Amino acid sequence: RQSGQVRVVTFRWAVDKQLRGAVCDFAADSRHTNPWAAHLYNHARARGHRHPHAVRILARAWLAVIWKCWTTNTPYDPNRHRALQTLLHQDQQPEG
Repeated sequence: RQSGQVRVVTFRWAVDKQLRGAVCDFAADSRHTNPWAAHLYNHARARGHRHPHAVRILARAWLAVIWKCWTTNTPYDPNRHRALQTLLHQDQQPEG
């Protein structure tokens, strides 16, 4: 909602709750196997978000990836996921 210079973002209740649950379950499970997802989740937790909110943050990020795959008609390829590749290359860099 926006009025003048005030902008308020609120949680959307009018939504397909089964779809929201499925996406959140997918996001929560993905953090155990995907380093990018684990990094996003842990970063949200470090900022002070509780588990459900951190999972929703991760789910929103996954939806951006899914949307890109859908609109370009390409399957998800971890090798083309730039954020994942950047994170993996950072972990391989020697500290010094």
